[in-house]
Amino acid sequence: MKILVIGGTGLIGSKTVAKLRERGHEAIAAAPSTGVDTITGEGLDAALVGTSVVIDLANSPSFEDAAAMEFFQTAGRNLLAAGKKAGVVHHIALSVVGTPKLQASGYFRAKQAQEELIEASGTPYTIVHSTQFFEFMGAIARAATQGNEVRLSSALIQPIISDDVAEAVADIALGAPVNGLVEIAGPDREPMDRMVARFLAAANDPRMVVTDPASPYFGVVLEETSLVPAGDASLARTTFDAFLAREELRT
Repeated sequence: MKILVIGGTGLIGSKTVAKLRERGHEAIAAAPSTGVDTITGEGLDAALVGTSVVIDLANSPSFEDAAAMEFFQTAGRNLLAAGKKAGVVHHIALSVVGTPKLQASGYFRAKQAQEELIEASGTPYTIVHSTQFFEFMGAIARAATQGNEVRLSSALIQPIISDDVAEAVADIALGAPVNGLVEIAGPDREPMDRMVARFLAAANDPRMVVTDPASPYFGVVLEETSLVPAGDASLARTTFDAFLAREELRT
């Protein structure tokens, strides 16, 4: 089966392409660097010839409100229209657990708009809501750093390693569309401040984590369950301790 992976050269995309190829499928890594641009439409029709499944893993290059909305709406419309013309039978997009609760952020409003375009397209689809990636811990810390302090909410998080995200996305691509949401998460649920503090300690980073309920998460003040699955999520295998045991931790 031919599967087009938009954002196929990125962190999740490259791993998803590899996993699909390991299973014997023709997985194509599509990105501007490979001649496929969902914003301009360049190379999109040609890449979609013979494609059964599209996996959209692309992310906006900017988190600024208007730029993110422009990216997800333009790319979404172009990809859905081209996919319908090519006869795509399953459209998959990766989004974020808690998106409906995070609408104070322009970025998450843009992700919501992307999801709504997919739902209204008429193409069979699956939207995958993932929790934060383990590899995102450093970025969370950097965004919350003030001097030598990292000010973070104690809201719960349940992060997942990128390898397990790719595995889940590959499984979904080889299954039937659910025409709805699928949630995936890691096996460990802890307060954000505590989990980031463990990450910094494992990376020998001297910054101190300070618990601050009013500290925003990329512009959003969190409630306790804003970032964790609301229902029965599919839980990945890799624990946070296993991730921390790796030597390549970067802050």
